[in-house]
Amino acid sequence: MLSKNQIKLISSLQQKKHRFANQLFFAEGVKVIQELLKSNFELEHLYAIKPDFDEVQSIKKSIVSESELKKISALATPNTCLAVFKIPSNEKIIESGLIVALDSVRDPGNLGTILRLCDWFGIQQLICSNETVDIYNPKVIQATMGSIARVNVNYIDLKSFISKTHLPVFGTFMDGDNIYKTTLPQEGIIVMGNEANGISEELELMIQNRLTIPRFGDLQKTESLNVATATSIILSEFKRRS
Repeated sequence: MLSKNQIKLISSLQQKKHRFANQLFFAEGVKVIQELLKSNFELEHLYAIKPDFDEVQSIKKSIVSESELKKISALATPNTCLAVFKIPSNEKIIESGLIVALDSVRDPGNLGTILRLCDWFGIQQLICSNETVDIYNPKVIQATMGSIARVNVNYIDLKSFISKTHLPVFGTFMDGDNIYKTTLPQEGIIVMGNEANGISEELELMIQNRLTIPRFGDLQKTESLNVATATSIILSEFKRRS
């Protein structure tokens, strides 16, 4: 049975300030939890309505009722399990290969999808501006479907990092060079901007290589692509060339 303190703590982890104060986050669903259990993430405690997860020590798991799980879940329709994990220490950014950089991406679903795309295309480094939505937000964790276990994510002063990097920097703009006709290297930083405003003006001045995904529709009236959709096209093109 869940105690009031357990319910209070887990529920508080839906807020960023409490996640970082306690250095904990939670994940929901068998698929996501299994992926995290197989990774370097350290399990704090597992709550499930069924006696599954034989690999987890009994001292670190509790059987709860559906009504109890609903009290700690962030989902409108709770899954069958929820696990609390410790937030790991940041790993060093390795400036090699392709790196995806996010400038103030605010939607949790977009961040989760982009992280899955990094995993799919073999991108090991994802760097985020401090204004980007928190990677440990429950909605982001849910959207990653476990890919968070395989991609190194860092929050940094993006402008400072870009100003010092030795790698070529690419950004996506409406007036950029056609990505399908541009020579693309195997190494570089790909900057993706905010959903509403794109890449910030200060950061735009630091980007040497401007790319665009051309529109092919007859009416040419679509203003822009969703940032996660654009990321998938760009990563696919970079990887296709390599």
